Amino acid sequence: MSDEAAPRRLIVNADDFGRSPSINQAVALAHREGILTTASLMVNEAAADQAVALARENPKLGVGLHLALVCGRAALPRERIPNLAGAPGRFSDNPVGAGLSYYFKSKCRQELRAEIAEQFAKFRATGLKLDHVNGHLNIHLHPVVLNILMENAAAWGIRAMRLTRDPFFLNARLASGQWGYRASHGLIFGLLSNWARPRLARHGVRHTAAVFGLLQNGRVDAGYVEKLLRRLPAGDLELYSHPSLDQFRNECDALANPALRKLAREMGIDLIRYQDL
Repeated sequence: MSDEAAPRRLIVNADDFGRSPSINQAVALAHREGILTTASLMVNEAAADQAVALARENPKLGVGLHLALVCGRAALPRERIPNLAGAPGRFSDNPVGAGLSYYFKSKCRQELRAEIAEQFAKFRATGLKLDHVNGHLNIHLHPVVLNILMENAAAWGIRAMRLTRDPFFLNARLASGQWGYRASHGLIFGLLSNWARPRLARHGVRHTAAVFGLLQNGRVDAGYVEKLLRRLPAGDLELYSHPSLDQFRNECDALANPALRKLAREMGIDLIRYQDL
């Protein structure tokens, strides 16, 4: 079977669901009018309750947990996780420094386990079905974090997870600019994904063959999405972005574009959720 005839299925995901009303409204709009099929919920953020209400109003939207361990609010009080969170109850805004601490400081590991467990408990309390798991800034692929997730995959109901590998050479044909960012992130997450893949397989956790959006860094616009749909490889794939009505309006406009939904249909691309894998 040629690649043109082979099935092509695409998950279109919005990260940061629940972080702000602007993001929540963009998610609902892109799901109703465009190509968005799933969203990843930040359970600790200020607009999480509104996001859950919108998810209930849109039952075909797959909702997963967007695990936040950097650049966000903690679920547990600071006294429970003093090595992870600062005085305002927030994680470090320095993801590289936090990642190194999580890896080299043994005190962080038990605190990470407790914080991650609490975020899963908060998600379960919403009553929503867990469509998938990923991490803010893809922190779920951090070796310490991923090991905790896999050790508890059955207990926490983890059946699908983002394996963040954005094919660099295909991306180079679809977009230009920010070459340093794109090359470094392509290399780093390519290595992390290669390390994570057999661990996910051992625990029966499903993932897509490739993930698009990582190398765009806020530039998932209509032009990029159109080019991607026309060149989309065969198999199960994910496109993720950060749509909002303000900061990343370009990403909202792309995902909410009915013309791109029509193009996906014309190209024979099935728009699915992680639970459909």
